[in-house]
Amino acid sequence: MKKESSYWVAIVHRISGIALALFLPLHFWALSTALEMDAFLAWTRQPAVLVAEWGIVVALAAHFAGGLRVLALEFLPWHERQKTLAAAAGAVTLAVGLALALAL
Repeated sequence: MKKESSYWVAIVHRISGIALALFLPLHFWALSTALEMDAFLAWTRQPAVLVAEWGIVVALAAHFAGGLRVLALEFLPWHERQKTLAAAAGAVTLAVGLALALAL
């Protein structure tokens, strides 16, 4: 049975929301260690941390694009171009991920 693209966009939206919810406490902890900034900055240069940073930015982009899609579904009239909105959300996510990967 083939799932519709909207289903998968909704799944990515929920997973990225969970990833962001898990990330925020770590982010606040990192901010609280600002007095020990040199040691923290050295830690952030590790390859695993750079990959995790890339992943959380992609999750943020996916969650943002999916959220815009949900807003469009709720406030705009229904039409057959909903798959286009789902594809646009995916394209925004990929574009942000690629831009960050090139910046690293």
